[in-house]
Amino acid sequence: MSDDTQAPLRFFVGLTGGSGHAYAERMIVELLKAGCLVDLSITDAGAKVLRHELGIEAGGRGELLRESLPGWLGPKGIDGALIERAVRVFPSDAIEAPAASGTSLTGGVIVTPCSMGTLARVTAGFSSNLVERAADVALKEGRRLLLMPRETPLSEIHLENMLRAVRLGAICLPCMPGFYHLPKTIDDLVGHVVGKAMDRLGIQQNVGARWQGFVEPAGDPGTSQPTLPRAGTEAPGAQP
Repeated sequence: MSDDTQAPLRFFVGLTGGSGHAYAERMIVELLKAGCLVDLSITDAGAKVLRHELGIEAGGRGELLRESLPGWLGPKGIDGALIERAVRVFPSDAIEAPAASGTSLTGGVIVTPCSMGTLARVTAGFSSNLVERAADVALKEGRRLLLMPRETPLSEIHLENMLRAVRLGAICLPCMPGFYHLPKTIDDLVGHVVGKAMDRLGIQQNVGARWQGFVEPAGDPGTSQPTLPRAGTEAPGAQP
């Protein structure tokens, strides 16, 4: 008898020193809600930015991130049992982590937010930490690598590195939210980008708004046929 059940996909999520850790937070939460497993690592610079932007203490090299997860993700709807079962956390220098080897299968590697320094090192094949090594492995094994840069303005170097990353096989999805879905909160803007990222990863999602076309408001005079005057009631001054 065949077994149609499939093991859940495991994604490696790397956080770096770029601003925009709200995107990483939402990405982790939505992956777990979608039934995925998550390997998590943060760079030394990323730990500083995470502390500054979200108030989450990860230690100097991510060694305290594991114990911070319940207090971080719990208020977002992720209970401790799910964290214990589905999330593995590795410090930035854990070269022995599964993601550092091509023999460890993953659904993909996600770097969010991706700093320009991380982008440059990934495109050059220079791995100084686990996040960069996981990205390097994804490229060499032909697996999905999703880079989510967050920087502005972009120099010619940044643009060339993003182009090179795409040519090498990565998906480059800058954290650039749209506004056509009429966002009301920052969370709406973050969700829009994370939803697009999950689409590119092939994960069913109900996070980001989908374009439904322009919806004309009721009673908009531009949507109704003009009313023509009846015969004999022309406006004053009208020409015959």
